[in-house]
Amino acid sequence: MTLDPKVVSTLSQVTTATLTTILLKKGLRNVWMRGTRPLNPGQPRLVGPAFTLRFVPAREDLATPESWSKPISTRSAIEAMPEGCIVVADAMGVTDAGIFGDILCARMKKKGVAGLVTDGVLRDVAGIRTTHLPIWCQGAAAPPSVAGLTFINWNEPIGCGGVAVFPEDVVVVDEDGAVVVPKAFVDDIVAAAPEQERLEAWIMAEVEKGAALPGLYPPNAENKARYEASKK
Repeated sequence: MTLDPKVVSTLSQVTTATLTTILLKKGLRNVWMRGTRPLNPGQPRLVGPAFTLRFVPAREDLATPESWSKPISTRSAIEAMPEGCIVVADAMGVTDAGIFGDILCARMKKKGVAGLVTDGVLRDVAGIRTTHLPIWCQGAAAPPSVAGLTFINWNEPIGCGGVAVFPEDVVVVDEDGAVVVPKAFVDDIVAAAPEQERLEAWIMAEVEKGAALPGLYPPNAENKARYEASKK
């Protein structure tokens, strides 16, 4: 899936906090992936189609170093990743086995992957930082993935941080973490998001002038009229 440049440019200007508010108004409450924190400060806001990876609990006959050479492996999955995607890895919240290290992250960066999101952890963090791949995760652990997880497949529905993510859903990440915009809602969100950001910017300006919050946030009829007038 290649996103419309308008989708990318519009959502790149919208915070994940605003997106969760808009999605809540659409009836979608569970869109923020728990445990997805920026690995490094100052990572940019990113927008891209989800490329999903799925792990299950480790089973000794399957989760072995030899499994890394099999056709169904994280290595093969990386070679299937398209440029511009945001990889979303379901690591089941496991925090004592790092799903990727510096070499795999370097290959993802070379492939043009925009970013990596997981509810798990990574290893070789010092080396990963040299790859400059933007990553959202729960932190670091020295043991390899097979110490706690079995890799199953890629590009199928997953649960990451308690959120259902389907291939080609749109993922937006920033300092507040990762939010999924279901594919069917993308056009509606792109239409609504800039207006929500403008409204909140106007409210912030009013607060800085000393305005009280009741009737302002959210705006009552009087303040809605004032806001509409300000746009003209």
